[in-house]
Amino acid sequence: MSIEENLKSVRARIGAAAEAAGRNPEDITLIAVSKTRTAAEINEAIRLGVTDIGENKPQEIRDKYADVLPGVRWHMIGHLQTNKIKYIIDKVCMIHSVDSLHLMEEIDRQAKKHNLVMDILIEVNISGEASKHGIRPDELPSLLEAAGGMENIRVCGLMTVAPKSDSNFTNSLHFDNICELFVDISRKKYDNVSMRCLSMGMSGDFEAAVKSGSTMVRVGSAIFGERDYQKP
Repeated sequence: MSIEENLKSVRARIGAAAEAAGRNPEDITLIAVSKTRTAAEINEAIRLGVTDIGENKPQEIRDKYADVLPGVRWHMIGHLQTNKIKYIIDKVCMIHSVDSLHLMEEIDRQAKKHNLVMDILIEVNISGEASKHGIRPDELPSLLEAAGGMENIRVCGLMTVAPKSDSNFTNSLHFDNICELFVDISRKKYDNVSMRCLSMGMSGDFEAAVKSGSTMVRVGSAIFGERDYQKP
């Protein structure tokens, strides 16, 4: 199928999942994940109405940025090393994968250099899977407290990645659990923290994520087709 046909299908599935949960489909942001994809493929998606692009690697944002149509919002969604922040700090609208105080402090420092405030999400390893990045739920309070003292970042919510090997039913439980955590934090008072974004759900499970309360889904292969992992 073409990118146009895939996008139409994904949007319809998001709409159906939202309506089944009594939600407004317009409240869910579709982030098209362009890992290994060319600027031409990204531009085709943008011409078809995609407004948000997600990348896993800072180098890919840096290398594609000038060739992609202006006006699109870039999201850093993959694991981020502190020495790579400089590549993307002035290019992305949000960093989804903040999983340590050290990383948060460095984002704050780099953002200050560019006189901007960077929106960030805290990545939570809700499944406890050892191979996944993210902090444990019990580590969240201390990280949120620390954010109150930083002027050049703004915590806007949470992000998670469900285990690939789990069933859709189990992933739904993970999504429900992080949504409960999201709501719980929303009821508390943390300086510089506003729980408005819940980033969860990818090509294989975004419908379950939408039904559980996700406000952002990160969809790659269901839009662009299967990836060629021989590419860098």
